[in-house]
Amino acid sequence: MADEDVTDDNAAPAAEVDSGPTMFGVPCSDDRGQQVLHPRRDEYLDVLAMAAADGFELCVDVCAVDGLTNRSRTVPPGVELERFEVVVNLLDLRGRRRLRIRTQVPAQDPQLPSLVGLYPGAEAPEREAADLFGISFGDHPDPSRILMPPDWDGHPLRKDYAIGAIPVQFKAVEGR
Repeated sequence: MADEDVTDDNAAPAAEVDSGPTMFGVPCSDDRGQQVLHPRRDEYLDVLAMAAADGFELCVDVCAVDGLTNRSRTVPPGVELERFEVVVNLLDLRGRRRLRIRTQVPAQDPQLPSLVGLYPGAEAPEREAADLFGISFGDHPDPSRILMPPDWDGHPLRKDYAIGAIPVQFKAVEGR
C-alpha cells in the first residue's frame, strides 16, 4: 500500500499559495513606491510588449547585475534568484508612471531576447550589458562589443573577473 496513491474524498482541497500581487500576469513588488515586475525569461518579451501597449513608451535603461556575492536580494515568492539579473526601466510620459522589470538570468545560460524591436533605444544598453557582463541578447542587430576592444578576454563587471593593474606613468613637471 505504500506505493499506491491514497485519496481521501473528505479531505479539504489543497490551499492555493498566495503569490502576492501581479501585473501583466507576473509577480509584482514595490520598491520605494515604484512598481517592479519579475517575469521569467520566457515571459520577458511578452511582459515588455504589454507594458509598451499600456503606455510605457520610453525605455530609460537596460542594465545587468551580478549577484554572485549578494544572494540576499529580495524577490517575490516563487521567483528564484539567479546569478545575473537584467533590469529594464520604463517610463509612461503621459501617465507620469515608472516601471522596473527585473528578470533573473542563470549563469549557465546568460541570454535574453533583445528589446530593440519594441524599444529601439535599448540597442546600446543591451550591447553594454553583453560586453561587461556576458549576457547575450538574441536577435540584437549589432551584438559587437561597445566598450571593450573586440579581442578583449572576459567581461570586466563580473564579480569573479580578475582584478588587474595598468601601470601609469606620470611626467615630471619641471619647476615644481
